[in-house]
Amino acid sequence: MLNLQRISIFVTVVDSGSFTAAADLLGQTRAVISFNIKQLEADLGVSLLTRTTRRLMLTEAGQRFYSHGQKLLQDAELAEEDVRSGHQGLNGTLRITTTPEYGIYKIIPALAAFSQLHPQLKIQHSASSHHANLVAERFDVAIRLGQIADSGYRAALIESFDIFPVASPDYLRNGRFDEPAILSDLRSMAWIAHSRLDAPLIWRVETPHNTTEILDVHEQATMSSDSSSALRGFALHGAGVALLPEWLVKDDIVNGSLKHLLPAYRFPQQGIYAVYPGTRHVPAKVRAFIDFLKSRST
Repeated sequence: MLNLQRISIFVTVVDSGSFTAAADLLGQTRAVISFNIKQLEADLGVSLLTRTTRRLMLTEAGQRFYSHGQKLLQDAELAEEDVRSGHQGLNGTLRITTTPEYGIYKIIPALAAFSQLHPQLKIQHSASSHHANLVAERFDVAIRLGQIADSGYRAALIESFDIFPVASPDYLRNGRFDEPAILSDLRSMAWIAHSRLDAPLIWRVETPHNTTEILDVHEQATMSSDSSSALRGFALHGAGVALLPEWLVKDDIVNGSLKHLLPAYRFPQQGIYAVYPGTRHVPAKVRAFIDFLKSRST
């Protein structure tokens, strides 16, 4: 009889790329990880991994077993969840990762309310600008903003939001800039860019005349960050123009700390997505939380 825990360790080693990374993820020592892999290979009577000084590689048998192992673990988790949920409602642990700013703004309140509806379900939340490997890091759901690249994951659109170019009154005054009247006026300003975007300074913009223009800032950004909160902070301190979500800067615009530049122009709407592994069966806790988020956005 194969040991599911050892199968889980093997899958984690493959997903994370090394014994050391798997040990960190699972809270075990490297020696324990190595021992369990050796025992699994002994149980199967085959070598699953080829170890070199630089990396691990799957053998042909290891590649086949990795696929089977993923399915076994998913089926075991779903079977346990199905049996328990029939009597207790949602249970187990929902592991979710979000950006820090949207997590605080929207997801933390949603998780608190969702937890009250499902008291048997444990919730683990991680706030990070890093795009986690959902499988290797054992996350059930990631909340991601913007445009979703084809990653092999599934994605459900939760809602959309507008983005605005903003700058502080001090920046406009100290730089002796007139408040911009047309899109090309923005090109001469110092820009603060989001480093996770492939082309943070090129945008297709809808004009007040229902036509589109391309904003292409030819100069490099004077400052950049992978955090929208950092970009907002730079803008508030007069570092230049930042393109930021409406939900993040609406209070700053109302109180005058930031100015919404060119409000008659519209930058492309961005999406908020719940991203989750593309398994054969979506766990009930994932389906329920995504539906819950959608219901709160309407």
